[in-house]
Amino acid sequence: MHISRVDIKNFRLLRDTSIVMREDLSLLIGKNNSGKTSILVLFDKFLSQPNSFSYNDFSIVLREKILKLNSNSDIDDLSIRMVLEIMYDENDHLENLSEFILDLDPDVKSVKLLFECRIEKDALLKEVSEYDGNERERLIIKCLDKHLKSSIYVFDDSEHNGSADEFFKSFRHKLISKHLKDVRKLINFQFIAARRNVHSSDESASSKKPLSLLTTEYFNSFHDEPNKDLAEINQMLLDLDSQLGEKYHSFFEEFLKNSRSFLDLNNLSVVSNIQSKMLLDHSSQVIYGSDDNHLPEHLNGLGFMNILYLLLIIEIKKVEFIKHGREINILCIEEPEAHTHPQMQYIFADRIKTVLKEIDGLQTLITSHSPHIVSQSDFEDIRYLKIINENEIQVKNFYAELEACYEGRLDQFKFLKQYLNIQSAELFFASKVIFIEGISERMLLPYFIQKYDEEHKSDDYIPIVSQNISILEVGANAKVFAPFLEFLDVKTLVITDIDTTIKSLKGQKTVYDAAAVEDSTHTSNASLKYFLEAPDIKSEEFTQWFNNLLEQKLPCIHQNVSIAYQKLEHDYHARSFEDAFININKDRIKKEKDNIEGLKNIRKLSSKMGIYELTNSILDKKSDFAASILYLGLCRDDITWETPLYIREGLEWIQK
Repeated sequence: MHISRVDIKNFRLLRDTSIVMREDLSLLIGKNNSGKTSILVLFDKFLSQPNSFSYNDFSIVLREKILKLNSNSDIDDLSIRMVLEIMYDENDHLENLSEFILDLDPDVKSVKLLFECRIEKDALLKEVSEYDGNERERLIIKCLDKHLKSSIYVFDDSEHNGSADEFFKSFRHKLISKHLKDVRKLINFQFIAARRNVHSSDESASSKKPLSLLTTEYFNSFHDEPNKDLAEINQMLLDLDSQLGEKYHSFFEEFLKNSRSFLDLNNLSVVSNIQSKMLLDHSSQVIYGSDDNHLPEHLNGLGFMNILYLLLIIEIKKVEFIKHGREINILCIEEPEAHTHPQMQYIFADRIKTVLKEIDGLQTLITSHSPHIVSQSDFEDIRYLKIINENEIQVKNFYAELEACYEGRLDQFKFLKQYLNIQSAELFFASKVIFIEGISERMLLPYFIQKYDEEHKSDDYIPIVSQNISILEVGANAKVFAPFLEFLDVKTLVITDIDTTIKSLKGQKTVYDAAAVEDSTHTSNASLKYFLEAPDIKSEEFTQWFNNLLEQKLPCIHQNVSIAYQKLEHDYHARSFEDAFININKDRIKKEKDNIEGLKNIRKLSSKMGIYELTNSILDKKSDFAASILYLGLCRDDITWETPLYIREGLEWIQK
């Protein structure tokens, strides 16, 4: 038995949102302010705090209608709703679910619960009837929470062909009211918020230690259950009470003497009353280290404290789930990465499923914007929250929908799944993306970006370095990411090489050897062919396409993607990044040749050979060359390297 689907209507940015739930763990990811936390909060409000709704919980597009509320307003259009679809089978225990089963057909294995927050229109209008204009609107905002009623219904719309909104509006008589207590017999909901009770290193004696307080909470969770260890602890406390009682009698005799006489209370006394809760609160602490050389909890780093606190809370929640034994258990964890070192995030994501599997019937919702957590998660678990417009969020079933985008290219989809590491996981949270070709670009692009920002600095200029841009080295595989980028709808710059070749015959075989641009007939770059939609290499149209490629006249087939590759500069059209860089920086390279690693045949820098031949003659190790160029550019005030034109134009496009 599990919740298979959640439909949300009119709650904050979740204007009309659906989530297909995993049976075990669903990871909700997305950019900041994409509604991840709102999903968890809505669960909490309906299942734990049904009277906590307020004006700000309604979608922005509805608020103006609420402020203009009148007797003709349709409340059905202004209600917050959450529908849970529960799937079950013949192996499930149905005692608590039977309260919600409407169709006794053995082939029907689903139940739908409606949670609704509805405005009590007549009462609200009566309260604001003597006001108008801005005063009326301010009063509505202030007192709306008093006129909101949360209700729970079970319904069957299997024979209804229209939308859910139409059903709830036209067939409200088919909604069967239910009580929250009955829902709680079926569903055990627990929520761990990001704002956890973890303090900084406060060493004052009065400061409460959050980890130690958790030991009390864990201890007390067993009070209703038989437990041998608990019984032994309580017996020890009773024995200690008895021993202290004898000492208290003589010690407090003088202290109580006058009070007894004055009030005629001969039986006034002080007794020992050590309670396990009090003892744990004030006389226990969580430590780390060896027995004879340990540190108290407040000397832990905040990130370490946070993850430890989170894991201990999960253990407490686990006890609650097991003790109550509900058919459906829901655990919501908000941003486990909060205040946590990336390595700890990595470890948490790697091991959390093992911990959660110890709880039967548990469905977990985790929100995150940590690429470290995403990189260790299963593709199938990801639910991506996409901002459709300023006031609406769409939740995409990442795996299923993306797999459909790669239909017919399953080898590329397999590659993408394997590539989902810490770097590529950043794509989920980036505002913009830059794909680069190789190691030279990876080393030098940050230098080019810094230089570009400095050259364009102004009051209204937003530096590239300050924008949320992910830079990934993907080599010749940029085209593999095309459906992924379209899925995310993120602005992307692809910096690549033109990689020109020349067609020739070697015996009976046609070959395409690397060639200078001026001598070339084709390109070997798969990304250019894909993004710029190259025709078949054997077709008559290919020659014209290739000429347009050289002249930068080809549009990209993806609207949100720009392709930057070498172009004519200083009367020369380069073939590669190194080729383009040496072309515009030749004089400086010649002057600093003794300080630049990765070169060979450096005397040829003084020759008159062409740039293409020169690059192939003097370049030995690209990584050493790029590292030396970067070092000189950062450490020598008298050296400023020029940025190739195609990269400058690419940076201009991505900056906007």
